[in-house]
Amino acid sequence: MADDVVVETEPAAAAAVFGDRIDLARRFAAALAQHGEERGLIGPLEPPRLWTRHILNSAVAAPLFTAGWRVGDIGSGAGLPGLVLAIARPDVHWVLIEPMERRVAWLTEQVEALGLDNVEVVRARGEDWREGAVLDAVTARAVSALRTLIPLTAPLVRPGGELILLKGANAENEIGAAEKQIRRFRLSNVRVEPVGAGVIDDPTRVIRATVS
Repeated sequence: MADDVVVETEPAAAAAVFGDRIDLARRFAAALAQHGEERGLIGPLEPPRLWTRHILNSAVAAPLFTAGWRVGDIGSGAGLPGLVLAIARPDVHWVLIEPMERRVAWLTEQVEALGLDNVEVVRARGEDWREGAVLDAVTARAVSALRTLIPLTAPLVRPGGELILLKGANAENEIGAAEKQIRRFRLSNVRVEPVGAGVIDDPTRVIRATVS
């Protein structure tokens, strides 16, 4: 990280979101700020908004997951949201699924450095997953449009499990554009849930759906 790069000061809300895990979140944020750009994990404009746009944007979704679940994060990249959620929810087992070797190396390093015993890292694309429909839920953030994402995520989820996908302001329109895929993969109760109101200025929009 260049000496002149400005990194966002930790927002006051972070401690409330992470509770007694805040020190782990701080260590992850510091590592991402220091190495993220040089390792191709985040762009040069991201450090000044690292906490609000990325870490807290991911972490506010943590209450949507059920204790004891095994959850996949497709295209985990820098660990957003998978590593952040693993920090916030040690009672959930996270499978970080990422095809790029350098990102897999980063994820593995962070899991070891942070001592996260509730995370496994799998080098694969979502469509290369070999275990079948065994996950309780799958999440993803900033991977692709919903109509493209559904075929990559729904086949990994057991019947009755959930898709919990972090999206932007266009989430409702994405649902409309994915009607064909929603029917094909027999998704039900597809809706947008905003999370993080009062914590971050722009709440995270989460597309949730049940896999039949």
